Amino acid sequence: MWRFPGRSVLRRAKVLCGVFTAAQSACSFKCTSSGKRWIKPSGFDTGLKVFNSLAKQKEPLILAREGLATWYSCGPTVYDHAHLGHACSYIRFDILQRILSRLFGITVVHAMVITDIDDKIIKRSWEENVSPTVIARMYEEEFKRDMLSLKVTPPAVYVRVTENVHHIVAFIERIIRNGHAYATKEGDVYFDIGSIGDRYGKFVGAVDAQGEPGSSDKRDQRDFALWKRSKPQEPYWESPWGRGRPGWHIECSTIASHVFGSQLDIHSGGIDLAFPHHENEVAQSEAYHQCGQWANYFLHSGHLHLKGSAEKMSKSLKNYITVKDFLQSYSANEFRMFCLLTKYRSAIDYSDDTLSEARISLGTISTFIHNAQAYIKGQLHCSPVQEAVLWERLAETKSSLVKALADDFDTPRAIGAVMNLVYHGNCQLQPVSTSDGVTRSPALFGAMVSYIQDVLDIFGIDLLHSKEADVSSSCGRLKAVVEQLTHFRSEVRGFALARQNSASAGSPSKPGLYPERIPLIEACDTLRNDLAPLGVLIKDRGASSTWEITEGKPSQKGQRDLDKDQETSS
Repeated sequence: MWRFPGRSVLRRAKVLCGVFTAAQSACSFKCTSSGKRWIKPSGFDTGLKVFNSLAKQKEPLILAREGLATWYSCGPTVYDHAHLGHACSYIRFDILQRILSRLFGITVVHAMVITDIDDKIIKRSWEENVSPTVIARMYEEEFKRDMLSLKVTPPAVYVRVTENVHHIVAFIERIIRNGHAYATKEGDVYFDIGSIGDRYGKFVGAVDAQGEPGSSDKRDQRDFALWKRSKPQEPYWESPWGRGRPGWHIECSTIASHVFGSQLDIHSGGIDLAFPHHENEVAQSEAYHQCGQWANYFLHSGHLHLKGSAEKMSKSLKNYITVKDFLQSYSANEFRMFCLLTKYRSAIDYSDDTLSEARISLGTISTFIHNAQAYIKGQLHCSPVQEAVLWERLAETKSSLVKALADDFDTPRAIGAVMNLVYHGNCQLQPVSTSDGVTRSPALFGAMVSYIQDVLDIFGIDLLHSKEADVSSSCGRLKAVVEQLTHFRSEVRGFALARQNSASAGSPSKPGLYPERIPLIEACDTLRNDLAPLGVLIKDRGASSTWEITEGKPSQKGQRDLDKDQETSS
């Protein structure tokens, strides 16, 4: 019962990370007025600044070890489908971790708990008439599949609560020995908030908040459960206080400490978890380790709202959209761009308009990359490019992007810098009918395309494996067929567009064209127009043509671009 295949992975993570205790100097646990004050850690200064909820302001990100960040996050309670509210938080923190590792060279060792025993899981098991284990495993696997479909990098280790109950019991026993918890005659164990003085209340609003419901034997209404006695028909584990199961908050403190020891660099979660969950985690962990500061940085993400609603997206309010349903209409790339366009700490409005903005931004970038690649291959003829100006723009973009992301991961500013580079690149890619003798700049556009693709890769966006590419790859040799078809059409069109010499020209339609070849031009245009709704977009660039495979009918903007291209094609 409760077998977990990831136990060996957990041991490896402990070898890598759990040794931090030996490297840390012993810290004191004093109930003084300074207990709520954030203590600037000693260690390696990354040069980044992050908004630390403990300090309530931006602070330098200082890690215990150079080039290594220990990161713990609260995972899902697996009793139902994951929805976009969950996904938004996980994607945002995935983006932050990617920025740390891929841009700033910091290895992130990330552990996430899976809450697989909880009141909601038990209730669902009763409703479905199956064991809590079946419910938990089913939705755990679905959650992992959903995260993979959204390209969220899995943590170094997932840890189930049910596989660590023995560690949780030992954790609670030590807190009791340290004088910060007590057992009731009914078999519950509560954390004694009064025992830590005014250290409780590190997060905004914590001091005046109401305590959670529980036994009438609690010493203080704010005291919270570490161990809950089992009720009839509920799963249970044996403990010194009788049969029961862990409280909600203690699982995270125990597992994070079990993996990372007495010092944690970064703890993340949604802003709704700051109190009481993270507040109680801090109280428990510092009481257990007898230290002044257990986690050095708390990063909290803003809520996802349905546009026009003040309420966050949640299952309890029945205002959620599942990940599966979302991916029927939009792609993972589009949802990532949607998240990137707002700071991770800010609330974010979900609507078709905001998703459309993300889709348009991605489309603009994708079109530039396609056009730039066509230019590099000599398929797109342009006026002479202002090389010095674009090289300078590229250098400025690189500098601006690093500065933005080093300033509390300001992704909207970073995306703005990329879009500005794309704009200036597009200004230079103006098609002309012929470019004989014009100096070309393929290396410049190659550098721009490579840089933009690298940045998108940092953010977890891969345009090569978007929905469009997935559709085309499933058709096997579709790309090769389209390439050959476009080449054949270009040959026919080039023959039809050949000009007569001035002595024999006399066509009333287009001076200089052979009248008998005009039907060939019309046939080429008809083929182009008929293929567009089928997802093959051919753009005539003077005497040559380029093509791309799209999801379906071109957007209005894409159709306008297509029409504009045709106006200058001949």
